[in-house]
Amino acid sequence: MISKNDITGIILAGGKSSRMGTDKATLLLKEKTFIQHIIEAMKPLVKNIVIVSDNPNHDEFEIKRIEDVIKDAGPLAGIYSGLQCSKTDYNLVVSCDVPLITSEVLRQLIKNYENNYDVIQLKSYQKTMPLTALYKKTCEQLIKDLLDKGERRVRFAVSKLKTKTIILDDNLASAIININTKEEFDAITN
Repeated sequence: MISKNDITGIILAGGKSSRMGTDKATLLLKEKTFIQHIIEAMKPLVKNIVIVSDNPNHDEFEIKRIEDVIKDAGPLAGIYSGLQCSKTDYNLVVSCDVPLITSEVLRQLIKNYENNYDVIQLKSYQKTMPLTALYKKTCEQLIKDLLDKGERRVRFAVSKLKTKTIILDDNLASAIININTKEEFDAITN
C-alpha cells in the first residue's frame, strides 16, 4: 500500500451548487459540514489536504485553500489545480458532495493501487466515480492539455488515462452517494 506521506488529499469544493441552491460544502449533516466529514475520512490516509475553491468562506475549515488555476472550467480544472499544487506522487480526489464518505472506502482506492495505472476510481451501481479517485501527479499535463483545448468532461479525461476501476461492495455503496439536490439531502437526513 502507498505510504500516507506520498498522498495529498484534494477536496473539490468550487462548484456553483446550482441544483442545491446553496453551498454544498457548508451544509450540515449530523452537526458537521460536508467538508468536515470528508476531511475526517481523508486525514488518516494522507499527508496533507487542500481544498480547491474560489470561495474565501472555505478558509474557515483551517485547511489550505487554493483557487482554480483555470476559472469556470468545472471539476476537471479543480483536479488540475489540486495536482498542480500537490507535492506528492499520489492524490486522493474527493468532491465535496459525498459527505457519507469513509476512510474505509477511500482506503479501497489506495490498497488497490497498481503502479501502471494513472487513476484508480470507484464504481458502484454501474456508475463510475472519477471524483472519488486516486490520481497520479503525472496526470497533470494531460489534464492541462485537455483543458487548453476546451475539454471540461472528467470522464473524457479519465478515458484518456490508464484507469483501474474498483467495484465497491454494495454494503459500502451508500458512502459515495452524491448529494446535489435538496431532495437528495433530505433523503440522507430523514
